[in-house]
Amino acid sequence: MARAGGLAVYGERRVFVMLLLGFSAGLPNLLVFDTLSAWLRDEGVSLSVIGFFSLATLAYSAKFLWAPLVDRVNLPLLGARLGHRRSWMLAAQLAIVVGLGLIAGRQAGGDLALTAAFAVFVGFAGATQDIVIDAWRIEAAPDSKQGAMAAAYQWGYRIAGLVAGGASLALAETVNWNFSYAAMGSLMLLGMAGVLLAPAEASRPAPSPAGRGGEHLAPAALGEWALRGLLLLAAALIVGAGLSGNAFTLTLLTFSPDAFGLAPLWSGGAAAVWLQFGAVVLGLGLIVLACRPLPGLDSAPGRALASAFGEPLRVFFREFGGLAGPILALICVYRLSDFVLNIMNPFYLDLGFSKIEVAEVRKVFGMVMTMAGVFLGGWAVARLGVLRALVIGAFAGPLSNLVYAVLALSGPQIEVLFAAIGLDNLASGYAGTCLIAYMSGLTSAGFTATQYALFSSLYALPGKLIASQSGRIVEGAAHSADAGGFAAALLPLMDGLPPGAFVDGAAKLGASPTGLGAGYVTFFLYSVVIGLFAVVLCLAVTARQGRRTEAPVTGDGKPV
Repeated sequence: MARAGGLAVYGERRVFVMLLLGFSAGLPNLLVFDTLSAWLRDEGVSLSVIGFFSLATLAYSAKFLWAPLVDRVNLPLLGARLGHRRSWMLAAQLAIVVGLGLIAGRQAGGDLALTAAFAVFVGFAGATQDIVIDAWRIEAAPDSKQGAMAAAYQWGYRIAGLVAGGASLALAETVNWNFSYAAMGSLMLLGMAGVLLAPAEASRPAPSPAGRGGEHLAPAALGEWALRGLLLLAAALIVGAGLSGNAFTLTLLTFSPDAFGLAPLWSGGAAAVWLQFGAVVLGLGLIVLACRPLPGLDSAPGRALASAFGEPLRVFFREFGGLAGPILALICVYRLSDFVLNIMNPFYLDLGFSKIEVAEVRKVFGMVMTMAGVFLGGWAVARLGVLRALVIGAFAGPLSNLVYAVLALSGPQIEVLFAAIGLDNLASGYAGTCLIAYMSGLTSAGFTATQYALFSSLYALPGKLIASQSGRIVEGAAHSADAGGFAAALLPLMDGLPPGAFVDGAAKLGASPTGLGAGYVTFFLYSVVIGLFAVVLCLAVTARQGRRTEAPVTGDGKPV
């Protein structure tokens, strides 16, 4: 891999464009649920109804379903002037502006069904924009600069989050919500400027849909398209229910207010996460079924869908051979040590910190350190290469979690809190940037949007399952420590805890303060062990991938 000269990569035009595009990607995501929920609550809408609006963001999880369309279809008029990717970006941005304008032009709580439809429209357009921005980013810069491109994207995205979550509320308070959403829509001009400033991506012609002439529109084909489309829709609703942890889409699918008894089990109890995980697996299976050619029947819809969804996977497995499976496994486990830390706010409060202390350190200082980590990740990819930077990121995750074990042993000391959150956010920002750059380099010409959408949609799925057990591990280890079990070996380390540490949390759990402290230390050590699996897999994969890139190549440019 070619290596650029460190910090110089951040001064390039493409990186500045990526900052603008990251901003335009982050803006609609927050506006269609988080900020909109505040507006709806202001108008007296119930919390249960507001919760349904989270479905507007499901498009971001299911975007791989229409990513092949973005790869294959050239837009008329705009495509001839701007090129394949930039025309799709501008079209998606225009759709977002229209959707936000429709929301701004009415009282959100007046007709909830219409407001929900507009929110879903914005969510769909925003997810489409994400698909094509990722594809343009990958095709517009070499692998050595993907780290800086990913860093700029994340900066823009986080700045948009601050604007959509902060400035929008301020405008709503000083003027009104309608003006606020109109102003947010106008900020999409920054993204449009990014499209117009963006250099053309490398020529990676999209594959043509399978089929010949008008056979796609023959009466028999239209019927088959309708049946396959309905199956894909059902699959999307099932996958959405699993990824979001919300059974509402299942009630739509089953026409039953409680999804035949599944809804009460979906968001509570030990079985909930397994039901959600099973829904994702079932939905993906139905997608495969919908895209397979019918046995003994060579039909245009079957060929088109098999090509659109199957060819990107076949190309990936053909290109990487026996390494493809380990690469996908690495993508799934690389950030597990981060994903399991989903109980940190309870930990800080149990330890004895105040809510204000946690907010100040985590939201302000933590954000700064995350941005610094993102910057460092981009620099490392440019300076060291993607594979070396990826290995460093694999080590950074579990090592930074050790600092939380030190915090649990130290008690509520603000200096240690700063160190723990700072190091963890620095490592998280660094590793996230390296992973984005790595996944970008795995895509193939003609399938960039589809392959990257698959990687980014599914890489966090194992973390969802494992993170659901975090609280149970802490509580189980705490009771084990008090009962003289495996965690009791950590009790001598808790002798130096200051008075008041873990007292309130222990009382709620029915354990001793030292037992709860030992439970948290056990959990953080467990998160380190999970991270070590990612380290071992990362070392094995990158070593093989490094040898592969250095192997002699055949006439078509592929390693022998």
